[in-house]
Amino acid sequence: MLTGEVRNKIDKIWSDMWAGGISNPLTVIEQLTYLMFIRSLDEKELENEKTEALMGASMPRIFPLDEEGQSMRWSKFKNKDPREIFDIVGTKVFPYIKNLNGANETAFSRYMQDAMFLIPTPQVLQKIITGLDELYEHDIKDLDMQGDLYEYMLGKLATSGQNGQFRTPKHIRDMMVRLLAPTPDDKICDPACGTAGFLISSAEYIREKYEAEMTSEQWDHFAGGMFSGFDTDRTMLRLSAMNLMLHSINQPNIDYVDSVSKQNDITSEYDIVLANPPFTGTVDAESIHDNLKTVCNTKKTELLFVALFLRILKKGGRSACIVPDGVLFGATKAHKSLRKELVENHQLQAVISMPSGVFKPYAGVSTAILIFTKTDAGGTDKVWFYDMQADGFSLDDKRSSIEANDIPDIINRFHHLDAEADRKPTEQSFLIDKSAIVENDYDLSINRYKEIVYEKVEYDAPEVILDRLDELNLSIASKMEELRGLIRE
Repeated sequence: MLTGEVRNKIDKIWSDMWAGGISNPLTVIEQLTYLMFIRSLDEKELENEKTEALMGASMPRIFPLDEEGQSMRWSKFKNKDPREIFDIVGTKVFPYIKNLNGANETAFSRYMQDAMFLIPTPQVLQKIITGLDELYEHDIKDLDMQGDLYEYMLGKLATSGQNGQFRTPKHIRDMMVRLLAPTPDDKICDPACGTAGFLISSAEYIREKYEAEMTSEQWDHFAGGMFSGFDTDRTMLRLSAMNLMLHSINQPNIDYVDSVSKQNDITSEYDIVLANPPFTGTVDAESIHDNLKTVCNTKKTELLFVALFLRILKKGGRSACIVPDGVLFGATKAHKSLRKELVENHQLQAVISMPSGVFKPYAGVSTAILIFTKTDAGGTDKVWFYDMQADGFSLDDKRSSIEANDIPDIINRFHHLDAEADRKPTEQSFLIDKSAIVENDYDLSINRYKEIVYEKVEYDAPEVILDRLDELNLSIASKMEELRGLIRE
């Protein structure tokens, strides 16, 4: 999460760009992200050099080893004269990163083709470089910065509430990945990928758990075919391509696709779907794919996306997705139809209710995580419910780090559901029989099943309370007389 100090520094960079004549907020975001990417490339190159020196084996290089190639590195040009920096970035570095991944068929090359370097003057560029350097050196060394920056900037655009574009906090993404536990052989998709956060979290998990034992075929799969992401915003796709490339995923399937429309015919393709699809707004009924309407005939994106996940998963494929609470208990025919589909025709495994502050300060919406497996043959026996109370951060707009955190408990309990059998609905997590869910019209709201225990409070008899009040009145009167005596003296 970005602290207030970091936000202030970003605001200062924003102001410098605004004063320099860049008045479109989206242009500000793109230009800043390009420069962050350029800096990140140099950081990655430094890591390669360290690894090479340590292991004595040659590592792939990002920048050519000749003088001109090395002059394009952030660490080499950042302290030069502003006019020289401007010339190097505008005429050498920017054209270089646009063609960094070679052939046009790569996602990176495809979405960088229409990218433009729009910093107006050497002075403005120098201020941005100095500001970003200070941020990286002192404030955000370990943050998921590209996504956090976009999230913060998006709040400035005042459009996120209409578009539903709220980036999922990294610790929530990481939790969802750990719940599904992908393997190096899986194909993973986010059909509303934004800045590719879920794909990055999946890549980090696979590296952490399997890096030492992965085969060359699995590494080839990791570098490209493993990861797919779709979005309808070319800015998002550029950010995704840059973000994935920095995580050694050079050939991901990142594509401009309206996922719930007729242009998307993908069926039974993926092992894992992780997503936080748009919550707000509706889509044009004519453009919605017909086979999604058969599951739930609606224009609401939050319902259509869950139906889409079922379609694009292979049989046996699994999904963890974030939905607004309305999906769990909505009374429309489409809401009930989708929930019935999950419970009757597939295996709904878990409903994790999250506190409304998880997406603050950008949104106060109450959400839940649905975890299910596509079976096309039912399989829902019991559904696990968990009432998350804390995620390691305060639930106000500041989102400060706190000690209370249910996430480790959620991950541990989900992977040991046998141990949940004897837990009661009065506890934080519990299992509910499918029959109870059917009886409740497929309502998946945790409040429908959670039992609240009210402690019986024993009060003193009225006579005892009245006697106590008399004693208090006498004491007050005595103290008042004492005060009057002091005043007369």
